[in-house]
Amino acid sequence: MKKYILPSLKLTVVLLIICSVLYPLLVAGLGRFSAGKGKGTTVSVNGKVVGYSEIGQKFDQDKYFWSRPSAVAFNAAGSAGSNKGPSNPDYLKDVQSKIDSFMVHNPGVRKEDVPVELVTYSGSGLDPDISPNGAYVQITRIAKVRNIPEEKIRTLVDQHIEKSLLGMLGPDKVNVLKLNIDLDKLGTK
Repeated sequence: MKKYILPSLKLTVVLLIICSVLYPLLVAGLGRFSAGKGKGTTVSVNGKVVGYSEIGQKFDQDKYFWSRPSAVAFNAAGSAGSNKGPSNPDYLKDVQSKIDSFMVHNPGVRKEDVPVELVTYSGSGLDPDISPNGAYVQITRIAKVRNIPEEKIRTLVDQHIEKSLLGMLGPDKVNVLKLNIDLDKLGTK
């Protein structure tokens, strides 16, 4: 038995050092070479940090593009999904209430045209992006509230579409924070 205990203890210590010391140091070191130097990529307006480009924020005023709902109330300290499946009655009620709310604020939109990401939680609860369709479907509401021509806002959305990598890896997306910052630059009513 001693023959097996000593090698297993040695292996445990080696793996403990690799997994809890060396690997985290390697990842932190590599992070220093990324945008934001491993501390996140901040977005600033007039020299003031207003958010992070990779962490979603809540926008629920009619004059802004809305973000994807968050199961963690956009608290970046704890990333999580809702963990409720499509057969869960609470989940279905929650999605229906989000659809109803969206349609009240966007009366010209048909229920089947509401993009799924605007009424369901993401896996992280902190998605900073929506699909181009998620942005386009909100243009009429925003144009009306801000008294800005729809075409001007559509052009702004088109300028903010980030294409998928190599045209095939991942979906096209729009960063909601950056879009709303530039929307404010267009002016309000």
